[in-house]
Amino acid sequence: MLKFACELMMTQLTTSSLFTDLKGRIEGRKAKVGIIGLGYVGLPLALLYSEQKFPVTGFDIDQRKVDTLAQGGSYIFRITPEEIQAAKASGFQATADYSRITAMDAIIICVPTPLNEYHEPDLSYITNTAHAVAPHLRAGQIVILESTTYPGTTEEVLIPILEKENRAGLKASRKGAASDREFWVAFSPEREDPGNTQVARHDIPKVIGGLDPQASEIAAALYGSIFRRTVPVSSPAAAEMTKLLENIYRCVNIALVNELKMLCLRMDLNIWEIIDAAATKPFGFHPFYPGPGLGGHCIPVDPFYLSWKAKEFDFRTRFIELAGEINVAMPYNVIAATISALNQSKKAINGSKVLVLGVAYKKDIDDLRESPALTIIELLQKEGAEVSYNDPYFPFVGRGRKYDLQMKCTSLENLGQYDCVLIVTDHSDYDYKKIVNDAKLVVDSRNATRGIKSDKIVRC
Repeated sequence: MLKFACELMMTQLTTSSLFTDLKGRIEGRKAKVGIIGLGYVGLPLALLYSEQKFPVTGFDIDQRKVDTLAQGGSYIFRITPEEIQAAKASGFQATADYSRITAMDAIIICVPTPLNEYHEPDLSYITNTAHAVAPHLRAGQIVILESTTYPGTTEEVLIPILEKENRAGLKASRKGAASDREFWVAFSPEREDPGNTQVARHDIPKVIGGLDPQASEIAAALYGSIFRRTVPVSSPAAAEMTKLLENIYRCVNIALVNELKMLCLRMDLNIWEIIDAAATKPFGFHPFYPGPGLGGHCIPVDPFYLSWKAKEFDFRTRFIELAGEINVAMPYNVIAATISALNQSKKAINGSKVLVLGVAYKKDIDDLRESPALTIIELLQKEGAEVSYNDPYFPFVGRGRKYDLQMKCTSLENLGQYDCVLIVTDHSDYDYKKIVNDAKLVVDSRNATRGIKSDKIVRC
């Protein structure tokens, strides 16, 4: 009995020591923060921690990114080399050496979660990262997943790998009092919005779902040091579902206006005028806008993650699936509109020279992920068109997960040589009046030519 009491006391002391020590290190800006995945989510997050004087190490398997950062350069347009150099001066480092995970106090995973060719979740980036991290885990660390995924991923995929493959026999803390054989786990969805200059990163509330109360408290302290507000929820799965709800809400509403746009075109009505008029209502309406298709990492992907997971519960998300189908079909509608516009000019799509304006998935950013422009270019090529593109953010488009274009950016000189100029991304840099003036035919999928009157413009 005395032996049991002593062991219990020692466990409580160790527990208190681990928790108090880590929380104290976070509050004192001494905790070493490791960010895994230095892309559009991970690198901005690393810079936020660096700005707050945390010792930050970035991990990435792409040696080119590591080398660029080591030289004080940036590969993301909205992040300047000066920001990288300031972070380096504060101690920020980038590495591909995962053995350095052991030295970290907090490990934040920000890796991609795309779809495979069958529109099913591809968790290979998460699982590969978990396999790489597990051997280097130690007790008293916190591991936080930020990658957008379906509810249950943290507990069903990430934690089992971390527990099975760490060398010390560690377990994730589930009782709210981690022992000297445990580590903490939480999920906190990323909320990056590339190109948004209206909301500062630190003003975006951070949702947190810990596996146990201590994990939530530590994660809240960690994120609370760089974000003005944290929003705790009951579990990692609740936090995972929160992220899906946010993006599915947008996906469904965009699908609605995309479908209404197609109807308005047939009815000879201007959907943009109608949305603007509806937006004057001071309650009960939030404007969403149609386009040539969805892009970015989240909105085109997230509905399929939830639909896939729902099947496990013998549930079909019909409303969400329909929205996804409408949005996926939009590039094909753009092609149909382009073919029709060329026909009106007595031109066949086969052999026509088409210039695509903008390949980024939305205006004024250097992000190609899931961009509808890539699909549109490939569809035009399949129809026999001679396709060129212009985008001030992409001098070259090579090969990605779902495309292999190998195209160079074309200048905007002599637009008259093209049978059609197709506006896919409405970058602010473009002089649309000049483009309309110089081109033979303009097909506008973004309403970029709003206010310009010309018989050359076909809006779709």
